[in-house]
Amino acid sequence: MKNCFSQEQRSGPLVVLIPALNEASTIGRSVAEVKAELDCDVVVIDDASVDDTAEEARSAGATVLPLRVQIGAWGAIRTGMCYAFKHGYRVAVTMDGDGQHSAKTIQSVVAPIESKEADVIIGSCIDRGSRARKIVWVLFRKLTKLKVEDLTSGLRAYNRAAIFELTSSVTALFDYQDIVVLLYLQKRGLKIAETPVDMCPRISGHSKIFHSWVAVLRYLLVTSVLCLSREK
Repeated sequence: MKNCFSQEQRSGPLVVLIPALNEASTIGRSVAEVKAELDCDVVVIDDASVDDTAEEARSAGATVLPLRVQIGAWGAIRTGMCYAFKHGYRVAVTMDGDGQHSAKTIQSVVAPIESKEADVIIGSCIDRGSRARKIVWVLFRKLTKLKVEDLTSGLRAYNRAAIFELTSSVTALFDYQDIVVLLYLQKRGLKIAETPVDMCPRISGHSKIFHSWVAVLRYLLVTSVLCLSREK
């Protein structure tokens, strides 16, 4: 099993990773809010957007990692994890760039990491769950035995050990950034916990998974196969 970088480098502070695809209308505000709330670096991984996402992110003060082809949310996040590990960050926080995650909640997921309560902390907001989302949560809690209420939250904090694990070449095969990633980290012996946070309605766009039952069924099928393969 190979990782992006074979040797651990000098540890650094916190970095916020934001995968973005055609989010020019919201990404600048998201970056600016994080920069105003926390003294940290913000890295936007631009998943081959065709709008001004990269320009808006740079103007707001983010470092932008531009991808030449679309590789999906997980591929973008994994790219950010490789960057975070290479540059020695101790904690990496992932959040969406569509305005759903508030910068004010970041410290809530970072604090338990800093106090060594867990290796991964999920910002949980079960009130946001649609009927489809709640059905998926129940099914996958039974399938994976993960003791997490909000399995699909993109607001997460990872410590140095978790960042390293997610740079493994094995993780390049994952299709979604949520359940299989958690299952993989659990299998690697990392402790996963969650903390309640408030979330805002999306300023624009919609969930890439829960916007239709067809998308939900595809997600169920693909993730079930991946979960079962991980179990074996």
